[in-house]
Amino acid sequence: MILQIETATTSCSVALADKGQVLAYKEINARNIHAEVITIYIEDLIRQCEITYSAIDAVAVSCGPGSYTGLRIGVSTAKGLCFALDKPLIAVDTLAAMANGLIATNEVEDSTLLCPMIDARRMEVYTAVYDINNNIIKPTAAEIIDENSFGDLLAVNKMLFFGDGAGKCQAALGHNANALFVTDFSNSATHLTNIAHEKFDRAEFEDVAYFEPYYLKDFIAGKKAD
Repeated sequence: MILQIETATTSCSVALADKGQVLAYKEINARNIHAEVITIYIEDLIRQCEITYSAIDAVAVSCGPGSYTGLRIGVSTAKGLCFALDKPLIAVDTLAAMANGLIATNEVEDSTLLCPMIDARRMEVYTAVYDINNNIIKPTAAEIIDENSFGDLLAVNKMLFFGDGAGKCQAALGHNANALFVTDFSNSATHLTNIAHEKFDRAEFEDVAYFEPYYLKDFIAGKKAD
């Protein structure tokens, strides 16, 4: 039984999965609401599934890249639960979870590449490229998108762009017939399920005391929160 937490974007999502199957989830997509609702959502799931906190075998958290504030809230919540319950912590790469979630919820041709995008600032996104088996084709990076981005890959592959950073990139990349866009994708704790289950089976756990989110870039304070 794994409690899964996703707060890397504007989506605040929690899920309970048992042996790789989602039992229940609760989520909302709204900016700056994570701290207000995340513990309430977890408590609601515990009640809904009629279990106690001690029945949880591990806590999995989407660890970045993503929003500095969102990641901090999600990881702090996960670490607090692990300390209190003496349970292991599982970290799931946010972009890998997004690719896994898209594959689980859409029909994708085997040769199509997947490009999850998380909104950063202006025309910048946090992104990576995966194949249909979640193998990394292009590693995680902060990319400023223009009409030449991913040109080598788009020359020979269809690519699916999705996530809250993909919409602003459509104008730059949409001229290429191989660039396809999924417009209704939202991050979800349910997308962590397969990766979290596999890591649990391998006992691939984090050091709860020292684990930090993968911010990718240093936090820059400003008038507009991320």
